[in-house]
Amino acid sequence: MRLRDELGDELKLTWKAFLLRPYPKQRSIEKFREYTQSWLRPASQPEGGRFRPWASEESPPSHSVPPQVAAKAAARLGGFDRYHLAVMDAYFFENRDVSDPAVLIDIAEACGLDPAAFAEALQDEGLVQLVIDEHNEAVEAGVTGVPTVVAPNGFQIPGAQDLAFYRHLVRKLRAV
Repeated sequence: MRLRDELGDELKLTWKAFLLRPYPKQRSIEKFREYTQSWLRPASQPEGGRFRPWASEESPPSHSVPPQVAAKAAARLGGFDRYHLAVMDAYFFENRDVSDPAVLIDIAEACGLDPAAFAEALQDEGLVQLVIDEHNEAVEAGVTGVPTVVAPNGFQIPGAQDLAFYRHLVRKLRAV
């Protein structure tokens, strides 16, 4: 988003759903805490965002569908950018279970979205289908993880990259 802020309308970003955990599955909090130690790598990068290994007693998220549907609901209500950032912060830094609808609604309200309208949008099967369709489209295109950036020419850049890399990519694409 920082790069979009720098470039304005010159950069078009389209966020699409990809389900790392498409089906509900409970995970051991001890194993999940161990896994989240890997978050220290992106946390150490300049402008890398806020990350903290899981320290909460709250259960880890059971699957990715609820937060992906929530992002679509926030977009429908005109609050995607602030909601997307807030839900990422809730998960990676506040260690909240973002598969819990109550947590997702709480985040929406904190972002200034109407909680009743948001809760209603969370129940929309059309948004669930949109998330599934976008996920399937990504899988068919060869996407295997998040984040993955797909350039206008179809070239895929998997994994978290630093801002300098994306600035370089934009310069190269402009030159074409």
